Formats: sequence, structure tokens, C-alpha cells
Amino acid sequence: MAHSTRKAVITALVANSILTVLKFFTALLSHSASMMNEAIHSLMDSLNQALLLIGLREVDKRQDEDYAFGHGQKKYLWNLWSAIGLFSIGCGLGLAHAWHSWAQLSHRKEVMPLDFFGISIEPIWIAGLVLFIALLLDGYSLVVAMRALKQQMRQDGESGLLNYIAKSDRPTLIAIVLEDSIATFGVLLAGAGITLTYLTGSPGWDIAFSVMIALLLGFAAFYLGAVNMRLLSDVRDKHAEAVFRQVVAGHHEVERYHDLRSIIIDDEHTILVAEIELREEAVTANLQPRIAEYEQQYLDMLPGERRDDPKLMGYCRARAAAQATLERTEIIIEELAAEAKVQLPRIHHVTIEVEGIATPPGTM
Repeated sequence: MAHSTRKAVITALVANSILTVLKFFTALLSHSASMMNEAIHSLMDSLNQALLLIGLREVDKRQDEDYAFGHGQKKYLWNLWSAIGLFSIGCGLGLAHAWHSWAQLSHRKEVMPLDFFGISIEPIWIAGLVLFIALLLDGYSLVVAMRALKQQMRQDGESGLLNYIAKSDRPTLIAIVLEDSIATFGVLLAGAGITLTYLTGSPGWDIAFSVMIALLLGFAAFYLGAVNMRLLSDVRDKHAEAVFRQVVAGHHEVERYHDLRSIIIDDEHTILVAEIELREEAVTANLQPRIAEYEQQYLDMLPGERRDDPKLMGYCRARAAAQATLERTEIIIEELAAEAKVQLPRIHHVTIEVEGIATPPGTM
């Protein structure tokens, strides 16, 4: 899944880098406020995707002395800085440019046709061509991102797209889908503003639609900032906890669990912590043969003349019981952890404390 996310980010980065150059060039030719804000939009998207790639690279680093559970949460930090910083800046720049364009309406220069090798071309046709290219590139990038998102939805057993986007703990992939969706919508807004200005002769339409494009960046900053803030706040992985409950319910030697907690480290790693009580009849039934085996092993280690010593026999019996109990407890913990990881691979680390043997009903 990390490969699909990385591919979606790189695809979006390449597309937006190309569009940034084309849109800025066209905005200068056409004096279009909405085209300039689209250029700012693509520039912010490009810088954002570069930061997302840095975040994905950080995730690949292994745990070390300073980061016991790896560097996964750095992804959320890069995403947060990107969302609040770049998109907020983009929104501010877009609104400032729209205001400047409105203030300069009385001094607006007439847009003159361009001469290419003796052929006169209206800038609106160049703008239309660039917007068409933008629609193709942004559309393709959106398709790649949606494929990755739907693949992840299938892995998580989800079917509702909007509900998954609202609750997903995969902010990098959600960011790319949201950016590409907004970018595609922004192209349509720019096209509408430029077309209405051309048909009516009123530049107010172009400026009005440029404001909408800037506000789209503001919305992206707010939404992605909120998502990453939530995931940086030690949020619980309720899906992982539900999986653990199911695993415990299916294990015949576990009576109940207590104090089940989880922390999302990143979208590929969750930590689970819980306490369990073992079922007396199930555990002790499996222990008897193993205790007898260990007791015999320890007795065989004694010299022949000391095997009848009551104290040594008692010691061997007690040690055998302790050894078999510890061994069986460790096996139960490993079984629970392994089954949870099989059912939900993002469960990366499981800490289970055995609280003891459950008290049989009616004894208290």
C-alpha cells in the first residue's frame, strides 16, 4: 500500500510541476486573475507533494535509540506543516491577488492578440488549451490516487467512500485525493471565470472565480490540518481494538480482557496494550502433562541417592509447575498477538499482561 501512495504522490508532483509553469506563463499573457490563482494553486500543490514525499521517506527509517517505535509520526508532522503552511499561504496569496486585481480594474491593460509566426492568436485560446491540459493531467493524477484509495478501502473492508475519507487514518493518501479533486474543480472554475469575462467583457467574473479558487486552498488547509492534528493526538485505533476483542473471544483459554488500549503510530503501525485473565479449567487441563514431563526431567537430573529426598521432590514439582505455567502463558500471549496481526497487519506491537486466573463463578 505504501508503494501505491508513493506512486500517487509522485504522479501528482510531476503533473503539478508542469502545470505551475504553464499556468504562470498563461496568466502573464492573459492578465487573468483566476489563471494566476490557478498557478499559485499548482505551485502550492507541488510544494505540498514534495513535503509529503519527505514524510514518506521518514517513515522508511527504522526504529533507533531516540524513536523506539520508528519515525512514522513524522509523516503527520510534515503533512501538518504542509497543510497549515502551504495551503494557508496559497489561500492568502490568492485572495491578495484577487483584491489587487479588483483594485486595479480602472488601470487594467487591454489584452492584445499574440503574434506567432505571423498568426494572430487570442490569449483566451492559449488559456483554454492550458486549462484543457491541466484537466487531463489533474484528472489522470486523480484517477491514480483514487485507485490507491479504493485498493486501501478493500483491504480495510470499507465500501462507503465519503465515510472512509472522513474517518480514514491515512492522511497522505487522503491529501492527494483531496488536492487532485480540488485541483480539477479549480480548473473548471478558472475556465468558467475566463469564459464569462470573455463573453460579457466584465473582468469581475474572472476575479470572482479567482476568489473561489483561493478559498478552495483555505478549505484544504483547514481540513487536512484537522485530520493530521487528530492523528498526532494519540488517537485510538478502534478497528484494531475490535479485532483484539474478536481474537480473545475465539481463544478458549482466555476468560476476559481488561484495560484494552491502542495508539496509532502511523497508517501502517498501531500499538495495542491489554490485560487478560486466563480460564482456569482450560489452562490447568493443558498444564498437567507438561508439568509431569518437566518434573521427571528435573528428577532425572538429580543423583540417584537424592531422588527420594522430600524437599528436592517438592522443589522439582514446584519448579515444574512454574516452568509449565510460564511457558503456557507465553504461548497464549504469542497466539493472541499473532492472530491479531494476521487479521489486521497494521497491528505492529502488542503488549499483553496476564492478570491471573479468572475466579470461577460462585466462588466469591
